[in-house]
Amino acid sequence: MTSLERKVALIIGGTRGIGAAISRRLHAEGIAMAIIHRARTDEARAFAKKLEEDGAPVLRLQADVADEDALLAAVDEAVAHFGAIDILVNVAGTAETGDLAEYAEGAFDRVFAVNVRAPFLAAQRVAASMPEGGRIITIGSIVADRAPGAGVTLYAASKAALAGLTRGLARDLGIRGITANLVQPGPIDTERNPADGPQASENRTPLAIRRHGTADEVAALVAYLASPEAGFITGSIYNIDGGWSA
Repeated sequence: MTSLERKVALIIGGTRGIGAAISRRLHAEGIAMAIIHRARTDEARAFAKKLEEDGAPVLRLQADVADEDALLAAVDEAVAHFGAIDILVNVAGTAETGDLAEYAEGAFDRVFAVNVRAPFLAAQRVAASMPEGGRIITIGSIVADRAPGAGVTLYAASKAALAGLTRGLARDLGIRGITANLVQPGPIDTERNPADGPQASENRTPLAIRRHGTADEVAALVAYLASPEAGFITGSIYNIDGGWSA
C-alpha cells in the first residue's frame, strides 16, 4: 500500500499487543506516526526507537488516557508536531470484570473514561484539523456482540458503545470524506490473552477456526481500512473473531 506513504498516524495505545502490531504494520507502509502510551516507559522508548530506525519519524508521547487533560495535551502535541493527523487509531482499553454486585466504587467511570470517552475526545480533537480523506479506526471487542459468560457486564457495555460512536462519526465526518470504522477482535494471542493461558481453551470453544488470532491479522485489517482502497467504507463494524459471532 505505497499510497499510504507520507501519511501521518496517531495510534493511542500503540506500543503493546494489538497496538504494537498496528504501529509496526502502518510504519512499514511508510507512515510517520505519533504513539501514545501509558506505562512501561523504557519498553515504549525502545519500541519507538526501533521503529524510527527502520524508516519514517516516530513521536512517542506518554499519557493516561483516562485523564482528559493529559490525553488532549498529548493529542495536541502530536497535531502540532506533524501539522495534522491523517489516520487516528484508538486502541487503548481497559477491563474490570466480576460479579455484578461487587464492582468497586468508580469502576463504571474508570472503564468508560478509557474505553469510550478517550476515543470520543481523540476523534473530536483530531477531526478538527484532519485532512479530507482521513481515517478514524477504533479497536473494540467481540464481547460487545456476544458476552462469553457472567462477569463482563461493564466491559461489554463500554465496548458496545463504540458502535454508536463509530456510526455517529461516520455521519458527522462523511461530508469531508473522512471514514470511521470499528474493528472488533475475538481471542487474540497477546500478553493479556495468551494462546497458552489458563483460559485459552475455553476462549477457543465458541470459534469456528479453533485457534487464537494474531495481532498481525488485526493490524492487516486496520491497514486496509486506513488505505485509499477503503475510501467508500464507513460506519462499519468488522468482526475479526475466528467465527465467534457466526
